[in-house]
Formats: sequence, C-alpha cells, structure tokens
Amino acid sequence: MPLDPVLVLDTRAWFLKARTDLRGAAADLAADPPVLEDVLFHSQQAVEKAMKGFLTWHQHPFGKTHDLRVLGKACQSNDETLAPLVEKAIPLTWYAWKFRYPGAPEEPAHDEVFRSLATAREFVEAVLARLPNEVRP
Repeated sequence: MPLDPVLVLDTRAWFLKARTDLRGAAADLAADPPVLEDVLFHSQQAVEKAMKGFLTWHQHPFGKTHDLRVLGKACQSNDETLAPLVEKAIPLTWYAWKFRYPGAPEEPAHDEVFRSLATAREFVEAVLARLPNEVRP
C-alpha cells in the first residue's frame, strides 16, 4: 500500500524540527563559553518533537504538552519497545522550563549536559529507525 504523502510530510516536519534542535544544542555546546542551559532546552525539545513525530505517524492524537512522560506513554502504546528509551528521556522534561527564566537556582553541571544531549540524540535516531525511510529528513 502506498504511503499517505500528507502523513509522510507531517511526520518528516516534526523530525526536521527535532534535528534542528539537536544542531542548536551542538552549536550551544561548541560556543565559547558554552550555553549549557540552552543545550538542555534543545535536548528536551528534540525528544519532544521526535515523540510528536512518532505519534503523528501513528495518527495518535496528542495535546499541547512538554511532558515527556505523557508523550512517552502515548508512544509506548504504539511500540512497547520504546519503554527503556522513554524512561531514560523523561528527566529531560524539566529542561523545557528549568533554566529558561531568570532566577534559576543553579547552573547545570557539564556531565548533566553531555548526558542529556546524548540521550536526545539516541532517542531521535532510535525513533526514526522505527519509521519508514520516506519520513526521515
């Protein structure tokens, strides 16, 4: 059966945005000095967009949320093998807002930043591997 071209484009659009967030995170990490809180934000955003892309492909409705636990559980309802990756990604939820506003209690630790970006990269690629080649950016 041929793939629905609109569904392919909609799904691909989410993954293009996810990859843009990964590139933004890498650029923030390479800056002198690195912008650590932005690396964390873009890592969270990349996972969120990959989840929403996966749900789009499976025509699974989702609301406006940054909560990776909620989105991840929805993803798992379509593919239970995502469970370990979802559990690993859930802590990134906090980075949607934790360092985004003045008065943040502390600066992120370097190991936290590297670990979060690695998790985001792993998640995006693992989800893409579960989808047809036509949706890959």
